[in-house]
Amino acid sequence: MRKSALSYDRGTLVLHPPPKGKAWVDFAVWDDRIEKFRVPARDYRKLLEACKTEGIEIEDRARYFRELELKPLVQEPFKHQQEALESWIRAKRQGVVVLPTGAGKTFVAQMAIEATPRSTLIVVPTLDLMHQWYANLKAAFPDTEVGLLGGGSKDDSPILVATYDSAAIYAEKLGNQYALQIFDECHHLPGDFVRTIAEYSIAPYRLGLTATPERGDNKHTDLDTLIGPIIYRKAPEDLAGGALSEHKIKQIKVTLSDTERAEYDRLIAQRNDFLNRSKISLGTLDGWQRFVQASGRSKEGRAAMLAHRNARQIAFGTEAKLLTLADLLEQHHQDRVLVFTDDNNMVYRISQAFLIPAITHQSKVKERHEILQNFREGEYPRVVTSRVLNEGVDVPEANVAIILSGTGTTREYVQRLGRILRRGEGKLALLYEVIAENTAEENVSKRRRGEYKPEERGKVKEDRKDQNQSRLFERIDSEESLGFDDL
Repeated sequence: MRKSALSYDRGTLVLHPPPKGKAWVDFAVWDDRIEKFRVPARDYRKLLEACKTEGIEIEDRARYFRELELKPLVQEPFKHQQEALESWIRAKRQGVVVLPTGAGKTFVAQMAIEATPRSTLIVVPTLDLMHQWYANLKAAFPDTEVGLLGGGSKDDSPILVATYDSAAIYAEKLGNQYALQIFDECHHLPGDFVRTIAEYSIAPYRLGLTATPERGDNKHTDLDTLIGPIIYRKAPEDLAGGALSEHKIKQIKVTLSDTERAEYDRLIAQRNDFLNRSKISLGTLDGWQRFVQASGRSKEGRAAMLAHRNARQIAFGTEAKLLTLADLLEQHHQDRVLVFTDDNNMVYRISQAFLIPAITHQSKVKERHEILQNFREGEYPRVVTSRVLNEGVDVPEANVAIILSGTGTTREYVQRLGRILRRGEGKLALLYEVIAENTAEENVSKRRRGEYKPEERGKVKEDRKDQNQSRLFERIDSEESLGFDDL
């Protein structure tokens, strides 16, 4: 009888002819169109491990991984970076590492590549990050070809850096080319479109990196199957004074003027009257969704939603915040300051009032690059932005952040804090959170702070079976070692 073979076919695996034994049955589904069994690409490793355990021989024609010849990294890791790598290897090279911005997640990835020298796909959310990763990997592995996929580039390299969108478009082609997948800002991966990067891939080794894995839609639980469980986690407080700068967080409450207060209270009363009549509570899980739906069904609903937004604008843009900002900018006139707001109108208002360069999603790539370059060189001591700099931009020179408004998500709060935590000699990072007293903004602040629970730090899932310490940093030296169970 002909030996059973496993081949890759546009994001799935074809197993033919059916092998003897039962280990493969739970993974396979019959495809009437080709009259053969198919297996999800994501189950490649599990299938081979199960068949090996049962003694079932399968000819593997699916993988087209390339070996890498890498020189050892010169940089010495911090303790937390070494621990993260150890945890990942103990978890059989599958899992998510959660580290705050500025803690050196990129170097953890470089260590993982060195310890697993096979063709590697790195996926990032933005073009800025793609070019940052490219530069770092070229410096770390100068003798190895590093390529780009996205922004007009379409390379075929043993180490490839791609944006999530580009990698998803070519997921079927990339799926059997790379043994190691690294997902930067991996909280993006559970999205409906980009998740195919992981689902269509047979990569036996997967590493997720993020500062905040949790998602509002709870799809972060999908990371367990797309990448692996959280296997290492540290918060900014854990690394302060070492890998990250010491930092302080100060909350400043400002008071609405009498005119602003009267208008704010009127608008909130109008909104609440509609919510009460519609039996909608914004404190429930589906409250906001119900409010949005109800606002589209009647004139009163639309007026209530407009009142809600106008009240929010008063709280976010009160004149008292601009006066406080003026005081803080004067106090920190020698520092590099990032000012964050929640909306573009406030960004441009601040930019005009204080003659501060502004960056929003409307800023052209070249303009944004020039502003950040001047900021790094000290030509611009301060920059104001909305949400553009929350993620994927390296601004190590900043040491003061001023949040004038924002959402209630922990992710945004941690990301903004992370913009100023890059280590520096004698550096003390300061984060100011300016909120309007006795407004809904106080609850927004409590949510973004309350969701971030330090007691959850270090709660990770680890598979501690077969922890042979003498093999922790043993590289994968031959194709035969891709039997997976002996890593």
